Amino acid sequence: MKNLKAVSVASLTRRETIVSIFLIGVMFFVFGFVSWVNSILIPYFKIACELTSFQAYLVAFAFYIAYFVMSVPSSYLLKAVGFKKGMMFGFWAMALGAFIFVPAAMSRTYEIFLIGLFTTGIGLAVLQTAANPYITILGDVNRAAQRISIMGICNKAAGILSPIVFAAVILRPTDSDMFAQLGTMSEVDKNAALDELIRRVINPYIGLGVLLFTLGILVYRSPLPEIDTEHEDETLATANSGKTSIFQFPHLILGALAIFLHVGTQVIAIDTIIGYAVSMDIDLLEAKVFPSYTLFCTICGYLIGISVIPKFISQLTALKICTLLGSIFTILIIVSKGSYNFLGHQADISIWFVVLLGLANSLVWAGIWPLALYGLGRFTKLGASIMIMGLCGNAILPLVYGYFADEFSLRDAYWVLLPCYVYLVFYAFHGYRLRYWKPL
Repeated sequence: MKNLKAVSVASLTRRETIVSIFLIGVMFFVFGFVSWVNSILIPYFKIACELTSFQAYLVAFAFYIAYFVMSVPSSYLLKAVGFKKGMMFGFWAMALGAFIFVPAAMSRTYEIFLIGLFTTGIGLAVLQTAANPYITILGDVNRAAQRISIMGICNKAAGILSPIVFAAVILRPTDSDMFAQLGTMSEVDKNAALDELIRRVINPYIGLGVLLFTLGILVYRSPLPEIDTEHEDETLATANSGKTSIFQFPHLILGALAIFLHVGTQVIAIDTIIGYAVSMDIDLLEAKVFPSYTLFCTICGYLIGISVIPKFISQLTALKICTLLGSIFTILIIVSKGSYNFLGHQADISIWFVVLLGLANSLVWAGIWPLALYGLGRFTKLGASIMIMGLCGNAILPLVYGYFADEFSLRDAYWVLLPCYVYLVFYAFHGYRLRYWKPL
């Protein structure tokens, strides 16, 4: 095994620290671009591969279930080969996933696309496991939350661009007429049109694969320090010495469930909004911008958080406000009706409350994590892995939404969000305080 030389972060010069933070920011931009392009892939695959809503949301399932599969193995991989080489392998796994899109498109086989998405998700899970410790330790520990918010802005800014860029590269102005005529085409003509449509992803994903492969090499050769996470603080190592199981920390287990529900609601708000817009007779080429609106609201939330926390309100208060807003906006999605023209879109007013869920979701992640990991001591690393496993909510909840969308309607399926936000309200006001399981 290679003898890794961990560099003390304190020994880095200011320039090396800035360069390192910039590189991690680029990585978070890549994470966002690859992740949030799913919002346009879902309706695209639904048309090109002739899918139901439930089948289309397998895009999110295949991509995000990799977090559940890789949360613990990622930590072992990074321990074995080091953070920088581990990140290189993560980029290469993402590149492989992009290349798998080529045979999938050639045969128009949805299952192969899902394999490619799962492979990309595995690489991203490795990268996320490595990148978060870096951004935590690179700089003043008291400003770590600020750096995390900045990384979130990089991530969501990429999400604003990705569906727009994908649509610009893949879709054409004449596609609207073709989509409208699919139902009247002969089987031969329809298959030919859909084959041509799906094969447009080949060149872009070859280019993406080459870029990701190259980024892996560049990160490995970059000035990022190799960090050491094996030596824990003595106080943390001895805390909770009487505990024997991670399940003896109710606030952690409840926090992992909160993360599961939070990330699921976030993905539903972003990945379903194009389909919801299309159901209002908005053209796909016009609807492509709605995920960007939602992500813009999320960025606004980050900026508000950076400005007011902790100077004016606490992180906990922000969490309470955001979870309550999520509950209110969900109810308004269901009950509000009426067509309005806003930002050049003639749409039902309810879609703008889906957009506003981006604001409600913005500070939930940063609020839950410190509450869930508080006081774990020597169980902190295992607790963090449990929290990462909660990211599979990205995979599960969109499928639940898709099922109810098929059974009822796209609007009624948003009822799925309400119990999620109610639980998040419970955790923000009470659940995080629980230190012992209370008998019924």
